[in-house]
Amino acid sequence: MKLIRYGAAGQEKPGVIINDKRYDVSAVVKDYNEEFFESEGLSVLKEHIAANPGMLPVVSDDERLGSPIARPSKILCIGLNYADHAKETNAQTPSEPIIFMKSTTSLVGPNDDIMIPKNSQKTDWEVELAVVIGKKTSYVEEADAEQYIAGYVLHNDVSEREFQLERNGTWDKGKGCDTFAPMGPFLATPDEIGDANNLKLWLSVNGEIMQNGTTANFIFNVPYVVSYISQFMTLLPGDVISTGTPAGVGLGFKPPVYLKPGDVVELGIDGLGTAKQHVIAYAKA
Repeated sequence: MKLIRYGAAGQEKPGVIINDKRYDVSAVVKDYNEEFFESEGLSVLKEHIAANPGMLPVVSDDERLGSPIARPSKILCIGLNYADHAKETNAQTPSEPIIFMKSTTSLVGPNDDIMIPKNSQKTDWEVELAVVIGKKTSYVEEADAEQYIAGYVLHNDVSEREFQLERNGTWDKGKGCDTFAPMGPFLATPDEIGDANNLKLWLSVNGEIMQNGTTANFIFNVPYVVSYISQFMTLLPGDVISTGTPAGVGLGFKPPVYLKPGDVVELGIDGLGTAKQHVIAYAKA
């Protein structure tokens, strides 16, 4: 299945994509959140769709898409998970996964604006494959990890490099700003995309391709990453794990290239659709 959430920000309703058309499922699903995933919501939804062919309300293509999952308990990320990206940033290839977190308040829809933070000069892009956890787990074995995955989603791990790398503290400072986690357009269940460790992913800025990679070049593949993180914290249904970005980020250019108001970022992953984000200047909410 392909899950969407649509409508005004903060008022999204759950839906699905079937044969490239959008349908509302709010009559049977409250939201795509922790409760949905932990209560076998995917199975219930699948049965409802099968039992009501042609009966689901159509959703207009003009409707805004939000993040395909509601705000999760945590957004976890893996740093430097492609050797070419580590090299371009002059970082040592990690011997084990680097973990950092993005604030859940950074979560926005796939086509929402990216807002450059106040006092930022180095806002950057990162196309990533993100994993959504389907069942509560801790200390899961790598061989069993895929059983705990609800699906996958396209993610732009927007980053402020000065905040991340030049300020005292952790990477989190440059990762969790408002609008820094555009996700979607949809969550695809594992059967929709096949091998998550062999997907092409790309990103362009103002029509120029900046990133063009494949998850086949992961240093640590999806099952390993899920298993590894679960050794340090409990993963809850709906939690997101973003698996890292290939070479081509702005930081890696000589001289570096960063986003500015008016720029347009487009990105995509095989089987997970595409997203388009306009860059705007900081504006106080």
